Parts: sequence; C-alpha cells; structure tokens
Amino acid sequence: MPHRSKIAFLASDAPEAEDARMRLEARYGHTEPDEADIVVALGGDGLMLQALHRFVSMGKSIYGMNRGSVGFLMNEFVEEDLPERLAQAEVTAVHPLRMRAEDRTGQVYDALAFNEVSLLRETYQAAKLRIAVDGRVRLEELICDGVLVSTPAGSTAYNLSAHGPILPINSPLLALTPISAFRPRRWRGAILPREAQVRIEVLEHEKRPVSAVADHTEFRDVTEVSVEEDMSLSVNMLFDPGHNLAERVLNEQFRY
Repeated sequence: MPHRSKIAFLASDAPEAEDARMRLEARYGHTEPDEADIVVALGGDGLMLQALHRFVSMGKSIYGMNRGSVGFLMNEFVEEDLPERLAQAEVTAVHPLRMRAEDRTGQVYDALAFNEVSLLRETYQAAKLRIAVDGRVRLEELICDGVLVSTPAGSTAYNLSAHGPILPINSPLLALTPISAFRPRRWRGAILPREAQVRIEVLEHEKRPVSAVADHTEFRDVTEVSVEEDMSLSVNMLFDPGHNLAERVLNEQFRY
C-alpha cells in the first residue's frame, strides 16, 4: 500500500462521524473519491455496506473507522498517524452475492449483496418456499418466516441472529439459513460451496407474499429468486494488523 495514498473521507449522518470527517480532512487533506486510492469510511457497519456497494466497480480500497454503534466491519477510530496505519493495513478481499428476482408481473430485478440475500414473508401468513441447489431440488417445501443466503463476511450479521453458522472469512463457503422454520422443524440450514447456485421458488405467492432483500435493496411480491457469488467483483477492505476481519470472525465464535 503506498505510504502517501490519496485519501477520500466518507461520513455517515451521525454527528460524531461528521465531526470526525472534518477533523481528519483538516489534518490530512481530502481527495474526491473518483481520484482517491483509499476511501476512509467514518460511521458504522451500515455505512461500510453503502461504501462497498458504491465503490465495488471502481477498484478502491476501503478503510473503516468506527463512529457508529457495533462497528464489526470497522477499525478503531484514532485520529493520529492515519497514513502509517493505512500503509500497514492488512487486506481482505470480499465478493458480493448477485441476486436475480422475478415478481408477479414478470419483472426481473438484479442486485448485489455483501452480507446476505434474504427472503421474508410480507404478511401474517408464513412463507412456503421450494429450494434448489445447482438445479436439483433439495427441499420441496419450507414453511417459515423466510430464508437467507449469507457470505462469510455477512455470516456474523443477520445470519448469526437467525442461528446460522459463522463462516471463516476466507472460506469458500456460503450459508443457507432458515428464519423461524415451522416445517420441517429440524432443518437448520446448509453450508454450501461458494460456486453453488441457489434458486428459491415462492409457493402460493399470491396468498403468501414474499419480499427479497439484497443487503438494503428490497423487491416486493417475488415469485422466484436465484443467488450466487459473483467472483468477477471484489472490494479490498483494510484492517489494522492483528484486528483483521478473519480474526474478528474467529473471535465471534467464542463470545457468549
């Protein structure tokens, strides 16, 4: 990493983040994102996800500093020695999921997700879903609140809250996790190879409407959703030595 990289600062709407942005720009200067080598994102995990989506096709490296709440994807906020920290940062390349969804009208949508793609019931009635992997139906009918497909980077987010497995960040795996499954009760999901193509069909979609969400992008009344990892796209996330994403994911498995 160049020792004197051109830095663009990006802040969330939180007052703490905006204050940090102004102080850092006064101290280190500011480059517009299109011309920067590194984007420093100041906020929480939500801002980091926004930055990943915004810069995925631009080849920028992103270094987050926590000015939010949880900050799992962020480094500790320290104002001093930023160029040195960037020069010593460890790189983690993350790839997004690509979701294609079709709704009742036949409209097809395409979206990316760095955390997860989730299907969620829209009403009081449970969803009925049929799940196929690589063209083979693996579950004829899942009655549930929903289901999600998670990347390793997203496995400690919604996936973990739904009792899905934590995946090591560099593992070539995806997690397929049910959300409040009613039938079959004992199905707890599956761990899939990263090359897997998952297709989810919404059964009785008029009676039991379902929405599809790729990170923060939602499409309503879907009838079919396909998900696979897009290896042609990647973003480099930067972390302080000893506190990289792999270490954080590993550490999360020993929290209680």
